[in-house]
Amino acid sequence: LSLLSPNLSFLPVLQKDPSEALVIAVTSRAIFNLEKEHKLYLEKGKEEHARHQQAKQDKPLPLGTAFAFIQAVQYVNEKILERSPAEKDLFDILVLSNNSLESGMHIINSAKHYGLEISKFCFVDNEDSTEYLKSHKVKLFLSADRTDVCNALRRGVSAALVFQQEVEAPSTPLRVAFDGDAVLFSSETDRVFQEQGLEGAVQYEQAMEAVPMGEGPLKAFAMHLGKMRKKFSQEESPIRTYLVTARSGRDMGIRAIKTLREWGLAIDEAFFMDGAPKGPILAQIQPHIFFDDSLHNIQGAQDMGVPSAWVP
Repeated sequence: LSLLSPNLSFLPVLQKDPSEALVIAVTSRAIFNLEKEHKLYLEKGKEEHARHQQAKQDKPLPLGTAFAFIQAVQYVNEKILERSPAEKDLFDILVLSNNSLESGMHIINSAKHYGLEISKFCFVDNEDSTEYLKSHKVKLFLSADRTDVCNALRRGVSAALVFQQEVEAPSTPLRVAFDGDAVLFSSETDRVFQEQGLEGAVQYEQAMEAVPMGEGPLKAFAMHLGKMRKKFSQEESPIRTYLVTARSGRDMGIRAIKTLREWGLAIDEAFFMDGAPKGPILAQIQPHIFFDDSLHNIQGAQDMGVPSAWVP
């Protein structure tokens, strides 16, 4: 049964154990294109926004940036359960929204229309809705609100800001691309680069070559993704991961490779771009999501139609 088909609302959603699952929280504005509704909320207030949502509650919302990623995640679950029906190490999706409960039906109906395997919806009125992430054991949080993302990162939850863009039809397997420094790895070398320039950063990396880098904000998510990937052979895996870094392979690549080896994190393909634009290679990879800490690189990816998420 394809999870990419619409109108599968009659299917029961398999409940997952959050202590074993990889829980991803995504805001309604990240998974659906709610920019018009958000503008209405800011300009006309909560009550007018709620009336608008209720009036259109049976009309499916247009797709948001994270939609294809969520569908590809469901495909991975399907493949895992084909191999082992009792497997508990699955993706579990939680929708977190600042919409009122009255407005929430539009979001729930849209998720059902597209056949999304989501049963947990949290409609909260708090200024900081990220306080609920830890209680749900969230491993990755995707939001269209920068403040939410920064709050989540401060709480120790892997998080990134998605920018709204048109979404192509999803395809499988799940493809996730990561930047290196300040995303998978710590920002230590970036700080040296800012203070001492490229030559100083190269010298630092060469001196520290045998010392694994510290962990970046998305390491925990990447490690759990790697754990799920190991359930399959490389040829059969429904997950593919990529490292796309501005590092030079010759001068700064060895430490990155040694760090991944030390962590036990297998990456399918790695691209050491030596400062060259990342957009063209990302257009070739076509990831369901690309994580980077540079807004310049995010813009380059978006220009190529690649769904992107900024790690501030």
